[in-house]
Amino acid sequence: MIRVIALGPGAPEAVPAAALAALAGAPRVLAPPLDPALAAALPGAPEPLDLTALPADAAVVAPDPEALRLARALPDAETVPGRDALRARAIGAEVAALAEVGLRLRRECPWDRVQTAETIVPHTIEEAFEVADAVARGGDGLPDELGDLLFQAVFLAQLLEEEEGGADLGAVARGQADKLIRRHPHVYGDAAAETPSGVVDLWERRKREERAEEGIFHDLPAGLPALAWSTKAQGRAAAAGFDHPDAASALAKLDEEAAELRADPGARELGDVLFAAVAVARALGADPELALRASAQRFRARVEEAARLAAASGADFEALPLDEQVRWYEAAKA
Repeated sequence: MIRVIALGPGAPEAVPAAALAALAGAPRVLAPPLDPALAAALPGAPEPLDLTALPADAAVVAPDPEALRLARALPDAETVPGRDALRARAIGAEVAALAEVGLRLRRECPWDRVQTAETIVPHTIEEAFEVADAVARGGDGLPDELGDLLFQAVFLAQLLEEEEGGADLGAVARGQADKLIRRHPHVYGDAAAETPSGVVDLWERRKREERAEEGIFHDLPAGLPALAWSTKAQGRAAAAGFDHPDAASALAKLDEEAAELRADPGARELGDVLFAAVAVARALGADPELALRASAQRFRARVEEAARLAAASGADFEALPLDEQVRWYEAAKA
């Protein structure tokens, strides 16, 4: 059987003993191009790798990230370590490499050297919105945008590490993992949650238990956009049992608030309508920010298509009266 043997993160001194033991009895060892120092740490020189002509008894060796990619290309191959462990090691190696980039930039780049958490956070917020925009576009460009956001977290962790007694990226990741384990007792414990809404309720109750002294509306960042703040506020209230029982109830409340807005047009009643719409989104299991962003994207696409259709007929969309613009807009929706 073909085996994919992972050589660790790539440093010759970090080749796992299990990898060396697996190589000791391998009849043929093949590898993609390796760093010369890493290749020298192996029992013998590997043959060049050609995935189109692999011997049935081949041992394919590579550093963890490349080994994971090879294992995915060879789904029937045995891996050393097992596939789950290999995935974890490969991800760890790639994130560690990104952290090394962040450390070097902090030390050697004039711009990065003068940054603080306060100056970086606006970029973090921007990158988070770009991730949301990529999701609204159906995932187009999402890996790149996620990478930008990930580096924001890596760089902020680097700044935190520089403080006296500050946590490093590893401690940040460990703390997050521990928190997720605590808040998922239905996975890591004996609690029961059979539906997504049940999981959310359990999550909110667990957070309330952890922060009982902070009251119902604990941990509501003032800087959140209004839709996100409203969603979190409603989630906190729901954890205390104050919530619509179903989508029909939430929709009825939206109808009530819309009627009040028609009777008394103004910002206060409009706010109540928007807040009620957030409750409907929660009841439907939809994120209101993403739902609204998707609607805005559809609106933009339709207006642009309406302008194109008008131009194709020899008309200037921007110069047309409203009723004509609406006609082209309806045509764009068809």
